[in-house]
Amino acid sequence: MTDPSTPAGAGAPEGADARQEKRPWPRQILAPLALAQFVCSFAGSNMNVMIKDISEDLDTTVQGVQTAITIFLLVMAALMIPGGILTDRYGRKRCLVIGLAVYGVGALLSAAAPGLGVLILGNSILEGIGTALLIPPVYILTTLLFTNVADRARAFGAIMGMGGIGAAAGPLIGGLITSAISWRAAFVFQALVVGLIIVLVRRVDDPLPPDPDRVFDRVGAVLSASGLVLVVMGILAADDNAWLMGGLIVVGALVLVAFFRWVRAKERSGGQPLLSTALFHNRTSNLGLITQHTQWLMLMGVSFTVAAYLQVVRGYDAISTGLIFSASTLGLLVSSLGAERFAKRREQRTLVMVGFAATVCGIGVLLALAEETSSIWTSVPGLLLIGLGMGVMLTPSVNVVQSSFPEDEQGEISGLSRSVSNLGSSVGTAIAGTILVANPAAGPYAVALAVLAVIGLGGLGAAAKLPRTPPPTRHG
Repeated sequence: MTDPSTPAGAGAPEGADARQEKRPWPRQILAPLALAQFVCSFAGSNMNVMIKDISEDLDTTVQGVQTAITIFLLVMAALMIPGGILTDRYGRKRCLVIGLAVYGVGALLSAAAPGLGVLILGNSILEGIGTALLIPPVYILTTLLFTNVADRARAFGAIMGMGGIGAAAGPLIGGLITSAISWRAAFVFQALVVGLIIVLVRRVDDPLPPDPDRVFDRVGAVLSASGLVLVVMGILAADDNAWLMGGLIVVGALVLVAFFRWVRAKERSGGQPLLSTALFHNRTSNLGLITQHTQWLMLMGVSFTVAAYLQVVRGYDAISTGLIFSASTLGLLVSSLGAERFAKRREQRTLVMVGFAATVCGIGVLLALAEETSSIWTSVPGLLLIGLGMGVMLTPSVNVVQSSFPEDEQGEISGLSRSVSNLGSSVGTAIAGTILVANPAAGPYAVALAVLAVIGLGGLGAAAKLPRTPPPTRHG
């Protein structure tokens, strides 16, 4: 059994820690892993500033672009758990490279898309599948290669920082590229970054051999993916048909129940299910997963809401919208750079709570200044505060979860962790987009932000329940 405060790689061969301490800080290992998280997070948010350009070029609507964004995030969430299992079966580095290749093909196809359907195929489907294959190896390799607590905190800080920056800087970089060249060039940019990662990842060694005997639960994979897709599609259908929304959500929930019943039945029969129920026996990890889900729900929900408001209501172009979002990028960068120092001085519970409090306050500032129309920079204070809050809590939430399990369970927990986070991203975009399109009488912008703030308070409540000193972990 391991203590969550100790490295998850505690079960590694003797001398692993000594080897880690003897070699210099492996920047050549961290760079491709952090860049991989960056480009995937960038892809989830950069389209927010292209809403008008894409809808006009492809003859679609704001809702059509929102659907493409949400499907991308949903495909990631639905396939992340199976991706984690495949990582164990075929090897972490191999899955990382294959995922990058699929992602690159999807980015190039998106750049050449003649219509919304091809854009969804390239961006939403292929990039989503590629991300589901490449992200679990990023977190598993980080946990296995960085066995020292301080080094692992620094590594996760860099990776989560790059992920947060990718999500926050997506609008800025996407806006600059769209204004200077075209929205299509933003996808070419992603393909170029992926190519660079494939070159850099050659220096990364997989510390564990593949496990070809690892059973892949196909029925469980289909049930889990189908359930998640139906629930999120139900949220997207809210503005069209309330009965359809309710039906999809109910059916999705029933499919997820069937998935967990299948898992329990497979465990009782001695089989190897897609996801072990023992992963949910750890209270600290469960609370960490809730905070992860909520963080990404808020980040992507706020990003879509503010970007749509600035372009559709205020009439700002892509570059102006992107420049405004540079405030959240700056906040995330500043607080992420201090992740290691914060981890040494404050409990993870405290950092997550402070992050949620700052983010909710940032949403409050956005709401308070929503009626101010005299300056383009009205949204900057709130976005800066949101960026600072997100940067403070992203790393400790991941570390709480990943460090709660030994290395033989890293494939499963990494897939679950990333699935929960990306499900939060897709739900956040779906909720925000649905409210904006529904156009409630109280004002869609204010209602969407208010809903996200309330959800953030729920995340703060979950963070407050994290133990001050994490207890030893039991594994079923």
